[in-house]
Amino acid sequence: MAPPDPKVRAAYAECRRLARRHYENFPVASYFVPRDKRDALAAIYAFARHADDMADEPGVEGRLEKLAAWRQKLVDCFVGKADHPVFIALLDTVNTFRLSEEHFHNLLRAFEQDVLLNRRPDFQSVLSYCACSANPVGRLVLELFGHRDPEIFALSDNICTALQLTNFWQDVSVDLERDRVYLPQEDLRRFELTLDDLRKFMSPVGIGRDNRWRQLMAFEIARTRELFNEGRPLPEKVAPELRLQLRLTWLGGMTILEKIESADYDVFRRRPSLGGWDFLKLYLRARLGPRRMAQNAASIAMRHQ
Repeated sequence: MAPPDPKVRAAYAECRRLARRHYENFPVASYFVPRDKRDALAAIYAFARHADDMADEPGVEGRLEKLAAWRQKLVDCFVGKADHPVFIALLDTVNTFRLSEEHFHNLLRAFEQDVLLNRRPDFQSVLSYCACSANPVGRLVLELFGHRDPEIFALSDNICTALQLTNFWQDVSVDLERDRVYLPQEDLRRFELTLDDLRKFMSPVGIGRDNRWRQLMAFEIARTRELFNEGRPLPEKVAPELRLQLRLTWLGGMTILEKIESADYDVFRRRPSLGGWDFLKLYLRARLGPRRMAQNAASIAMRHQ
């Protein structure tokens, strides 16, 4: 049911427009949830999208100032004050679904890290970043559907962290152009790679015969897949109206990892992504439920023994 206040309806419409403009980042699976929750997802996405754009602007101080102002608008929102379309919609969402303020602040901490840090020393520091950049989104989605159980949150964190890592691996070249490297520095050293090597891989030749990169990516994908598998029980523990979305999300992330492998780990010449045919296949798999997800995980495990 649409909100009675025309200002709130207009604010949600603006959030939906923003989500449609960035359709790849706004999960296709979200269209399988009820309209009121879909609007709430669009409001959450718009909040994060604006902050992400601020973090990508030039000038460290200017970006931090804008993020600080955005954080103040968030604080105001949670005491009932909103004058920006995103926060007008978010205020209605927060009040309707009793969302936790902490998750939004954690998202902003991730964007602040993007401004201040462009290298990660080790895998633990990458996981700490994911705890702010990805896990809050999953927890907010769960709260939209009335879930606040720590066990369910933990399963969601595994999937969200795995999704964020997957995004890092598929976007190595995109991030490198922004002078951001999410690959742990200790892993680059372990496989005897340097940033100059990564920049060379961005040439038309790509990774060529350099097996160091293939070994590094295989290593990162293996532990990313472990996180996906640790979170696999989540869809069957949530409200029925959320299960299809979560199955699609899980299958989509696992499919991207397979695409990276199928491309011989060369994410530099062509960014692995999901197309229309992929979404159709994933939808059909998701409709088959947990058994199909288990078969998918088992099949991948056998190929990598």
